[in-house]
Amino acid sequence: MRLRNVAGAIEHVNSHSLVNQVPKKYKGKWKTFFGNNHAIHIEIGMGKGDFIIKNAKKYPNINFIGIEKISAVILRAVQKVESQEESLPNLSLLRFDAFDVLDIFDKDEIGRVYLNFSDPWPKDRWAKRRLMFIKYLEKYSVILPSDGLVKFKTDNNDLFDFSLEEIEKSNFKKTKETRDLHNSDFLEGNIMTEYEAKFVSEGKKINFVEIMNIK
Repeated sequence: MRLRNVAGAIEHVNSHSLVNQVPKKYKGKWKTFFGNNHAIHIEIGMGKGDFIIKNAKKYPNINFIGIEKISAVILRAVQKVESQEESLPNLSLLRFDAFDVLDIFDKDEIGRVYLNFSDPWPKDRWAKRRLMFIKYLEKYSVILPSDGLVKFKTDNNDLFDFSLEEIEKSNFKKTKETRDLHNSDFLEGNIMTEYEAKFVSEGKKINFVEIMNIK
């Protein structure tokens, strides 16, 4: 069954306490939402939630927000959290379109943005939908402080090439870059996504770039 068509997904996601139903209400107030002054990291296009959940468990003093627009996919993340023995008060999930990120986060409010194995949108006419397109980078630059980071991983070489070109047009500078993450000096501390584990097991190379906001 395709995840988009899981019966009851919308109803379950819309009623679950882990999923924030009114994110616009907390623009500029996310630290109030979490009840602390910790840094906030977001993952855009979190998929089934492996990466964001692992981070929330490993770093309890950082608040994490996972963003995904497909209810059935968020449902899988919710189910994974429900299966954990410990609670994760530093994690919140949003069903939201990343293009409207400025509607839910204020200037300098987010410390880090993760983009993991985003949809490559391979046709040229779809370029504006890619999460490393310049219009998205401009939005990330607003919500990140001057030293805020975007970390991007992909197995898709064409998407990686496109992303590097977009970075050159932006307010970001590259601080790390490799076309083979798992055989690089940047692997320490890396948390794998579900896709990443699959690709690595198949011998595929993972492209990675870290960029810093210099607005």
